[in-house]
Amino acid sequence: MEFEKLQQFLKDEEAARITALREEEEQKSQKMKEKIEKMTEEISSLSEQIRAIEQELGAEDISFLQSYKDTQNRAQCTLGDPEKVSGPLIDVAKHLGNLKYRVWEKMLGTVQYTPVTLDPNTAHPLLSLSEDLTSVRLCDERQQVPDNPERFHRWGCVLGSEGFSSGTHCWYVEVGEEDWWVGLVKESISRKGDVDLSPAGGVWGIGLISGEYRAMTSPPTVLTVQRDLQRVRVQLDWDRGKVSFSDPSDNTPLYTFKHSFTERLFPIFGTLETVQICPLKVSVSVK
Repeated sequence: MEFEKLQQFLKDEEAARITALREEEEQKSQKMKEKIEKMTEEISSLSEQIRAIEQELGAEDISFLQSYKDTQNRAQCTLGDPEKVSGPLIDVAKHLGNLKYRVWEKMLGTVQYTPVTLDPNTAHPLLSLSEDLTSVRLCDERQQVPDNPERFHRWGCVLGSEGFSSGTHCWYVEVGEEDWWVGLVKESISRKGDVDLSPAGGVWGIGLISGEYRAMTSPPTVLTVQRDLQRVRVQLDWDRGKVSFSDPSDNTPLYTFKHSFTERLFPIFGTLETVQICPLKVSVSVK
């Protein structure tokens, strides 16, 4: 769907540029036509004067002398040099200068960027992913999907498509009023059996579980929040061994895990309703 939108955007952009070029060409052509018409009228007027003077010059001596003053005045050409037309050519630079950059800049308003996308090959059969792989919801019936080794069998969740083994990373998740959980898990976590939902089992996350906001510690830590969460910010600093959760509406910290990571971590999402990975606002800076 996003690819189709991108194709349509590029077609619309191409059509808009062709239209702009044609409009400028028509404007330039009309301006040149008006200038040519004006010059033609001036040439015609000057030709008439020349023919009249030639007739008077061919008259008899007395008649010529009598009209000499008038003939002399009429022979004075008052036409100036032809006016040079500024910008007669199409402004190619305006239409083609920095073309790739300007097309990309316009695309920012059409194409969204999410720092995390979901991996459908890991999704539990009761979960359904959106076409753009940015949201997951619980289904009424099991999906007909392959029972591949990467897919979770007993734990209703799905992983992000990309893992992290260094650096800092951040993403936002829109959550609902039914049970949900978000966070990170180690790459080697069991996909088919029971999972210890704590750092000891390779899970660092928080969630709304049985109507209570909890951090997935052992035992679980109840979180105190001023109001129901609508979005959660997940931040990973792999090198410093920190996974932090906060409420982005007012930057209230929710919980921070500290651990010395030894393997790649993957974002994880689970829900009894729907969770959505939020797109980030992309800006352009020129240096």
